[in-house]
Amino acid sequence: MASQRQAIIVTGAASGIGRATARAFAARGWFVGGFDIDASGLASLETELGRGAGMFQPLNIADRPAVEAVMKSFGDAADGRLDILFSNAGIDAKGTFADMVWERIVNVVNVNLLGSLAVIQTATPLLRATENSLCLSTASASAIFGTANLAVYSATKHAVRGLTEALSVELAGDGIRVADILPGIVNTGMLPPQVKAQLPTEGLWRALPAETIAETVWDAYHGEKLHWYVPEELAVFDVEATTYPERLRDARRSGVQV
Repeated sequence: MASQRQAIIVTGAASGIGRATARAFAARGWFVGGFDIDASGLASLETELGRGAGMFQPLNIADRPAVEAVMKSFGDAADGRLDILFSNAGIDAKGTFADMVWERIVNVVNVNLLGSLAVIQTATPLLRATENSLCLSTASASAIFGTANLAVYSATKHAVRGLTEALSVELAGDGIRVADILPGIVNTGMLPPQVKAQLPTEGLWRALPAETIAETVWDAYHGEKLHWYVPEELAVFDVEATTYPERLRDARRSGVQV
């Protein structure tokens, strides 16, 4: 049982940003709900953190009944408390949109958007019951300006950003804070080795460790910002992309990463 320890749910907890976040909060004594479709990765996380660290259970967030069942189980285990919902699970689909298999497109939308909706909606009663709770989602720099050859992923992350903004107003009356994190490039399993080798070592598009995002989750809980840009320079990029989208479009058509 959580025994009224502060509690966090992390989806996509088996690897990357989710795993780093689960580690960071377990180290601070929080009760961690770690959920992921990767059962073996989740089992190794539970072994690493120890059974007393929280509740770890395989979950496909695109399966709404399964999400409902997990939320009920977590609520029982955490004594009805949920200080942070970190809706982080997501998948990408690299390739040209025109040639992408339809089933692959549907899978990305089901996980990144519908799965996020299911997780947030079913967690809302727990968030309502917890003072100063935070509903936090992983968006992306692709929610600032869509990334070519990641069109469907970009579309879902724009949707997550829009959902965050809407719920930040809608759920305020329930005492729930809402925010998102917009990471640039993060060194996780989603980053192909050949791409990583070509990245700059500094600047806006450098590869960041997953632990940097995990610490941003901590900062978000103790802060008031709506959008958390990682690195922070992405905030300037957001203003420029919104003000001069054609300039950015034309630069990227020419092969310039700006």
